[in-house]
Amino acid sequence: MSSYIHFTEEQKQRAAAVDLEEFLRCRGEKLLSSGREKRLASDHSVTVRGNEWYDHAEERGGHAVSFVQRFYSLSYPDAVTMLLGGELGTAYPSAGERTEEPVKPFALPPANKDMRRVFAYLIKHRGIAKDVVAHFAKAGLLYEDAEYHNAVFVGTDAEGVPRHAHKRSANSYGKAFRLNVEGSDPRYSFHHVGTDRSLYVFEAPIDLLSFITLYPENWQRHSYVACCGTSIQPVLQMLEQAPQLDTVLLCLDNDEAGHQASRRMREQLEARYSVERLIPENKDWNDDLTLSDENAQGFAMNELR
Repeated sequence: MSSYIHFTEEQKQRAAAVDLEEFLRCRGEKLLSSGREKRLASDHSVTVRGNEWYDHAEERGGHAVSFVQRFYSLSYPDAVTMLLGGELGTAYPSAGERTEEPVKPFALPPANKDMRRVFAYLIKHRGIAKDVVAHFAKAGLLYEDAEYHNAVFVGTDAEGVPRHAHKRSANSYGKAFRLNVEGSDPRYSFHHVGTDRSLYVFEAPIDLLSFITLYPENWQRHSYVACCGTSIQPVLQMLEQAPQLDTVLLCLDNDEAGHQASRRMREQLEARYSVERLIPENKDWNDDLTLSDENAQGFAMNELR
């Protein structure tokens, strides 16, 4: 139990105004770019910007003090003490000391003249079926950007207008790059609307494509959405956009973040929908796809011997 600590109003305000991005970096936390925000590598549903945080899965947030209380499981006095420097003697900058750039309107990155690198990456390295990649490319929902040759996964609204874009590096080696284009509306992530009553929910577009490759029979009849994280917003938008849907199959990753997000989604959805959990054997569906291919190749080699 923490002993009583008296803080002045100035100290409380200073703690609440700490720039969370700089605070987390100083403490060795890994952050991922997500438009104008930063997403925690350890919990993709949580984003920070300035002195504010938001958990897109739980749909709640706040300022620096409540973030430290939640993330580090600390009492209010201990959280304020940490933000004021605590034992480290660190002077964390205030969010107000940073100059905010004006919000840019959403715009798709310019497309490359062809998709050779993205096709090669998705088909050869990720094992995704050629006809599946071609389907989404033909629909204008997948392309290669001109500047960096990233794979761009496009999300549209009910009228087919692009509202969201998720960029993913098409490098087979090195550090993976993933980023939602600035100005993206989180409700309209990469998806496919089918004709039957089933909606399959994934964290990443590549997992969505991998699942279709693994289970291709009549796949276009089903609906699919990649949340580009673990927020329920794209799921709710799909259910509103396609009222025939009555069954939600949660296909999130086989890790703690995926299990937690699945539990939260189930709690929010099960009053109105039939909710099932489909868990990949490995960490995610692309691992299932690529590892099954490797095992099949190894089995074939053994047979030849």
